[in-house]
Amino acid sequence: MLRNIADLRAVLWCVIATALLIVQWNLEEFNPWLFIAACYFAVSITTITHNHNHLRIWKNKWLNRVQDFWLTGLYGFPVFAWIPTHNKNHHKFNNREGDYTITYRVSERNNLLTLLSYPTISSYFQQKPIRDYLGTLWRKRRSEFWWCMAQYAFIITYVAGALILDWKKGLLYVVIPQQVGLFSVLVFNYLQHVHADEEDEWNHSRNIINPVFNFFMFNNGYHTIHHNKPGLHWSLAGEEHAKIADNVDPSLNERSFWWLLLRTYILAPVIPSLRKPNMRLERMAREQEDAAPSNMEPAAAE
Repeated sequence: MLRNIADLRAVLWCVIATALLIVQWNLEEFNPWLFIAACYFAVSITTITHNHNHLRIWKNKWLNRVQDFWLTGLYGFPVFAWIPTHNKNHHKFNNREGDYTITYRVSERNNLLTLLSYPTISSYFQQKPIRDYLGTLWRKRRSEFWWCMAQYAFIITYVAGALILDWKKGLLYVVIPQQVGLFSVLVFNYLQHVHADEEDEWNHSRNIINPVFNFFMFNNGYHTIHHNKPGLHWSLAGEEHAKIADNVDPSLNERSFWWLLLRTYILAPVIPSLRKPNMRLERMAREQEDAAPSNMEPAAAE
């Protein structure tokens, strides 16, 4: 029933995330190690949700409906929202003007403030395409509209029920992991595109090519190939990235997610040589230079 056998791991991760919630809820005392594990699984669920919205996990329509609700509860927001904000918008514009998730909306700088403020700013602007999408469904696909509304009803009921049952446990084991995941997936998007060149065929995205990172994040690090082949199953991203890796500027192929964060946001402000170039601004400067009229007078004909 799975579309790809590799998705067995995605389903297993959902099972483990659910089991961690149940176990923690029934413990007498808070266990920090289980909580950290739950936060990791919450982050991984965001990449599973992303992959599920590109290529559905199950062949069966109704199993995919069940998966939608399961992921909605673990993710913390109706998963259909990826369709208008990501599939239909971000992949169309890819950090160009018109993309509701552009990284340079407020500033061209790339520092700790822009990184930490991006998820809130991006979330705010993504509400419009969600509203527009729901409006279109209401007019043209009324049954699908109600499925989307059911996801809203499910997540509201689920979170409210957890908080009513035990507000401390609901906050710790439901709300906080959800928010960690939601925040992290937007940070990933920012890191994957900030200071890349959105107009270049190969240099529009930053990649994390560390195999350990990609195992635990379901190949989310291979972002160039994902944009160039959005219908590709996530399990094939690594081998497909290898085929085009030489076309990507080496500065956009990062070997460590944590070194990327440390170098860019902690060390670079005090060691400027560690700062990598803004390819977008460099391209715009070249375009401006090429478009500028020459000040030289043409030589007179003899």
